[in-house]
Amino acid sequence: MEALYLLIPLSVLIVFFAIWVFFKASDSGQFDDLVGPGMRILQDENSLESKETDQSHSLPSGHPTKFDSGQGTLPR
Repeated sequence: MEALYLLIPLSVLIVFFAIWVFFKASDSGQFDDLVGPGMRILQDENSLESKETDQSHSLPSGHPTKFDSGQGTLPR
């Protein structure tokens, strides 16, 4: 029974601390844009760069490209 005199106020303090941390994070802008970073991951910025470099550079036949399946020799 004496343990409850310590555990109840301690748990209340922990809850208030967690609420304070949540509101501090929301005030600093932590939760402003939840969709944007996920959409940026899906956009392939390298595909535009690779198309431009593939068109500007012609590789000799038999030379492995970055899309090589791993069979054969690697460029040094």
